[in-house]
Amino acid sequence: MPDLSTQYMKLTLRNPVIISSSGLTKSIDKIKAGEEAGAGAVVLKSLFEEVLAGEDFGIQESVSYHAEAYDYLRSELELQYGSREYLDLIREAKKSVDIPVIASINCVSAKWWPNFAAQIEKSGADALELNVFKTATDITESGNAIEQMYFDILDTVKSKVRIPVSLKIGSYFSALPNFASRLDKLGVDALVLFNRFTEPDIDINKLELKTTFEFSQKYELYKPLRWTALLSGILKCDISATTGIKTAEDVIKLLLAGAATVQLGSVLYKNGFEVIDGMLKEISAWMERHDFQNIDQFRGKLSFAHTKAPDMYLRNQFMEKIRGVE
Repeated sequence: MPDLSTQYMKLTLRNPVIISSSGLTKSIDKIKAGEEAGAGAVVLKSLFEEVLAGEDFGIQESVSYHAEAYDYLRSELELQYGSREYLDLIREAKKSVDIPVIASINCVSAKWWPNFAAQIEKSGADALELNVFKTATDITESGNAIEQMYFDILDTVKSKVRIPVSLKIGSYFSALPNFASRLDKLGVDALVLFNRFTEPDIDINKLELKTTFEFSQKYELYKPLRWTALLSGILKCDISATTGIKTAEDVIKLLLAGAATVQLGSVLYKNGFEVIDGMLKEISAWMERHDFQNIDQFRGKLSFAHTKAPDMYLRNQFMEKIRGVE
């Protein structure tokens, strides 16, 4: 029987399948169900930075909100975790399951909550995932300024805790390898590729803007696959891939590209936790067919670290595929 165990942020996981931060990990019952289904770890549903700003400082000070937006935000925050409730969830989860429990904070600054990271550590979390969410909307704000926000968040948190810290980031950076490398040098323990954003939509009957947030689609796998393959050979930190992962084959592809773990969300919402057991059995069977005794024997086997000129390879592949649809 192949060994599916893996190391992620210096934590030993029984397998590389993690349940991503979502409503699937917001309660003890669901966390226990995830463990029973075979997950290697869970990332708790995120605590939002705005909750801490509201509790500790008065949210009016955190960002300049329009009055209507402020009222809406306050009503939404009442439906989210409170800080004490979140710490209680961590403690109870650690008592209830044996797999690693990774806390999560959804944040947009380094101002309000870094000290809370220390409380997360004291509550027993095995690691902390920072889901940094920043959309550039101000024409006066430079790309360098946005990147610096990520550096400040990471640097501040790493100074407060000893547990591993990962950053869940988006892909909208002009030079992602350089950005990732700088995070790596600052000591990030893992990068999670990628977080998903709400998308704008328009109601043409009411003439109103609205947003949509749908489950990921299979084609979305290719973005984390590309960047995992490109980054895994140049970074010291681990990579956890997420978005668009639907099958055991998808998991294997990402491991071959160099991912340490994968994070599942949408497929579990649609098909239930039992999907995990099926994936693990298929991965094990694939490893047996290829005579792999453990994941390290093939992890990163097809990353771009083995390609002398990845830019030229990608360019040639683009030209070949475009020619095929003329």
